[in-house]
Amino acid sequence: MPNSTTVTEFLLTRFSDVWELRVLHAMLFTIMYLATLMGNFLIVTITSLNQSLHTPMYFFLRNLSVLDMCYISVTVPKACVVFLLDNRVISMAGCAAQVFFVFLFAYTELLLLTIMALDRYVAICQPLHYPVIMKHRVCVQMTLASALSGVVYAGLHTGNTFQLSFCQSSVVHQFFCDVPSLLKLSCSDTFSNEILILASAVLVGGGCFAFITMSYICIFSTVLKLPTRGERGKAFSTCVPHILVVTVFVISSSAVYVKPTSTSRTIQDMITSVFYSIVPPFLNPIIYSLRNKQIKEAIRRVMSRKLYSRKL
Repeated sequence: MPNSTTVTEFLLTRFSDVWELRVLHAMLFTIMYLATLMGNFLIVTITSLNQSLHTPMYFFLRNLSVLDMCYISVTVPKACVVFLLDNRVISMAGCAAQVFFVFLFAYTELLLLTIMALDRYVAICQPLHYPVIMKHRVCVQMTLASALSGVVYAGLHTGNTFQLSFCQSSVVHQFFCDVPSLLKLSCSDTFSNEILILASAVLVGGGCFAFITMSYICIFSTVLKLPTRGERGKAFSTCVPHILVVTVFVISSSAVYVKPTSTSRTIQDMITSVFYSIVPPFLNPIIYSLRNKQIKEAIRRVMSRKLYSRKL
């Protein structure tokens, strides 16, 4: 195009240019990041060391925790650097890497949450068939299939985005590289890209959310038939947190990726992006550990062993 230069690097956007607010945002992001890493690492450690937690439910929870640590590490460290330093530059390769890994981990997390809903459905609605259906080999295969299909999904969207020409502004109106913000910067026709994003979001996100919703309708109808209040409470305590995480994740990501890019507002999209890129990894260890009696009991045992060994 005439009178235009090809973009070779991008500039990420802060929530504010006021220094005090930049420090505050960096502190909040850092606290959430460290809390996410520690909480998920604790779940991985506890579920790995405790033999009683070597079940399909905790196998998926352990994988979800590993995924969450990777997912939040894609965006938050770079965002904190952008908040605190004057350098907001991210290279084309770094931007493409962020897009790829955000898609990979978000897609895989959604599939893993869907598999966890299936696990709870079989455990509550078909308990006699649970050992046969949810074998360890089957669990490993489903997890690997989610990750491998995530690589294909992320590669498709990343390649489709970075085949475009970027010759307008280099400012990405987001604290990390995401596709809707990048499409605004392209001087190519982005209609096919928007259709691909919309179709994949509806098929993958909508399909997984529909499956999870149907699973929990069946679960709740079964739980309500349980004879004692204690059994109902135990079943609800494992299901309700899962629904909360899935709802926040799906609604916030849909708010950014499903609507047309031309109607996006920068600050609103940046805040919404926090709810699907940072909040779910942050909430998962809090919800699953604080509301789960088995994990709390396992933590108490580990802590008591350490205290006992120190006394000796």
